[in-house]
Amino acid sequence: LPWQAALGCRAAQVLMQYCILANHYWFLVEAVYLYKLLIGAVFSEKNYYRLYLYLGWGTPVVFVVPWMAAKYLKENADQGGGAGLSVPLLCLPCQINLLIFMRILKVILAKLRANQKGYADYKLRLAKATLTLIPLFGIHEVVFIFATDEQTTGILRYIKVFFTLFLNSFQGFLVAVLYCFANKEVKSEMKKKWQLWKLDH
Repeated sequence: LPWQAALGCRAAQVLMQYCILANHYWFLVEAVYLYKLLIGAVFSEKNYYRLYLYLGWGTPVVFVVPWMAAKYLKENADQGGGAGLSVPLLCLPCQINLLIFMRILKVILAKLRANQKGYADYKLRLAKATLTLIPLFGIHEVVFIFATDEQTTGILRYIKVFFTLFLNSFQGFLVAVLYCFANKEVKSEMKKKWQLWKLDH
């Protein structure tokens, strides 16, 4: 039925906008969590897990629900057209992440310079830290946040789509490799589990 198709189309669009915004706010949660770990002396030992959940999953609802209501009232007859969430909404978590990213790099640089004798390759370590923080914080989003689909044409549009899809698709994989599978503690635990499994079998 036409009304069911229209309803399904609207629901899919709302879900897509929520997921896009949730993705950006989970980047922010990751940035805040890492910043808290590095600047731990400033914070109390309180568990912020619930706050992170509210920030990551709840904040997008605050923006998507009014957007959905405004869209419904304005475009009552339109099922698929219309703009998505505005650039400032997507830009807000990216800008905060960029500020946290710069602050963390400053802290890392200060620590590496303080131990410069111990780390002769501190510039290389800083570069490595920078590159590993980019996918974790979603800094790649800042590059194309202002280049909307309406503004990009031709080859620039293809470049934007390729990088956006590639980095967004593999962001979780990159974070898992860099922060889990490449971690010494994780590798030693996996080695223990593997040895225990071999003994049992």
